[in-house]
Amino acid sequence: MDAARFKWSRSPRVGIAAIALAVAAAFAGLVPTAAARERTLVFFGDSLTAGFGLPDPDTQSYPALVQAKIDASHLPWHVVNAGLSGETSAGGLRRIDWVLRQRVDAFVLELGANDGLRGTAPGVTQANLQLIIDRVRAQYPEAKIVLAGMKMPPSMGADYVASFDAVFPALASKNGLVLVPFLLEGVAMNPTLNQGDDMHPNAEGSALVANTVWKWVLPLLGP
Repeated sequence: MDAARFKWSRSPRVGIAAIALAVAAAFAGLVPTAAARERTLVFFGDSLTAGFGLPDPDTQSYPALVQAKIDASHLPWHVVNAGLSGETSAGGLRRIDWVLRQRVDAFVLELGANDGLRGTAPGVTQANLQLIIDRVRAQYPEAKIVLAGMKMPPSMGADYVASFDAVFPALASKNGLVLVPFLLEGVAMNPTLNQGDDMHPNAEGSALVANTVWKWVLPLLGP
């Protein structure tokens, strides 16, 4: 536009209309920009993340419930549930590059429970999880990473339980991660909050898991 030809109208009505149109145009121009700023929170895990056994995992899994909390808080984040039932740390390592094809702004890593139940050496689990963390960091250096801690039942033996439990705080400390101390806090071993297998949360238990995760994730979702 030629600046020499552009003048504010002397008519108040026309001047106000022009300002209104300019403001409307400015807001209209912001709409796609705001949408483009929506960020992605990826939950990468096993059946606990996938919502195994729930009547409607799309709405009852803990990642889905975290999305509902995000929406209620009017935060510009979109949750991707990359949980896979039966997944181990080794399987996650094989799968991570495929998951990282999409944009990742925050990443919740929930793996290791199946390793422990199979008696996998904790050092092997730790090495696999470290490689997954390294892959995420290499591709998305600014992504915020949350590590979900797991614990083994006493039936696995005191020495194994202690070694397994130590994997998660060690990884969090080494890599500067946010650590959820125990994903199933208040839910594990409670028959009223778990399905018939006594391993996977029911709908009520899943809601409590979502509350636990939300407490640690929410501070990462701000500006």
